[in-house]
Amino acid sequence: MAEPQDSGHIRLVGAIAGVGSGRSWTRSILALYKGATPPAVGWAAIDSVLMGSVHNYRLFLIRQRFTETVPGTNVQRLTLVGHGIAGLGAGLTSAFLATPMEQLKIKLQMQMQRSVADRVYKGPIDCAHQIIQAKGILGLWTGFTGSLAFRANFIWMFMSFEISTGTANFLSGGLGSFAFWIMAIPADNIKNNMMASSHNAPRPTFLGTYRRIRATYGLRGFFAGLSPTILRAFPVNASAFYVYEGLMRIFNAEKTRH
Repeated sequence: MAEPQDSGHIRLVGAIAGVGSGRSWTRSILALYKGATPPAVGWAAIDSVLMGSVHNYRLFLIRQRFTETVPGTNVQRLTLVGHGIAGLGAGLTSAFLATPMEQLKIKLQMQMQRSVADRVYKGPIDCAHQIIQAKGILGLWTGFTGSLAFRANFIWMFMSFEISTGTANFLSGGLGSFAFWIMAIPADNIKNNMMASSHNAPRPTFLGTYRRIRATYGLRGFFAGLSPTILRAFPVNASAFYVYEGLMRIFNAEKTRH
């Protein structure tokens, strides 16, 4: 569900980065799924780290007394600020795994050639191989500072998502994603611009990329791709949180909300 809109978002960011035209509709429908292999393999792991981390950070903060009393009861629950801190910590933790996966995805999505033979990267393995050859293993973490800045915005997602019934999970997960993306899209565009750079180019910096976007496109350059991102945000995140919270209840995980 997320991949077609994400591909459109990346193409628009690529136009800002000076790579590609930003268009995907002049090609076959399969172009919308370009670069789908890394997220298909990696997002399950990334989201597992994210959601597992946020749960354990919540439990840690509860033990550190970041709690408040549920009105009308003697039950203690994690404060809203505590949920935000847990989201921040989980976002930063997941950046270590997300950065190389997202870099492969972006570089594959930015290729406009129809023929595989004409493309710089033949697939995710070849892409990783070329990056490592040019920059060493740490080259896979190009854009890491951008990823940290982007994923720090999970503080807004988890401060907005604090209700624990089935239908409410679905709605609050979707609405929480709006809060996340409205705050995160500038950092996401800086990150994507960093990752879209050629593997043979000098390593881009966060501030250098920020200044280039600001000088060339002004503030609107930081909001490129917002429309397709908002289109995918509600259904993808609402479904994800509904399934996650449902599984947590089935497996009787320790409660962090009441």
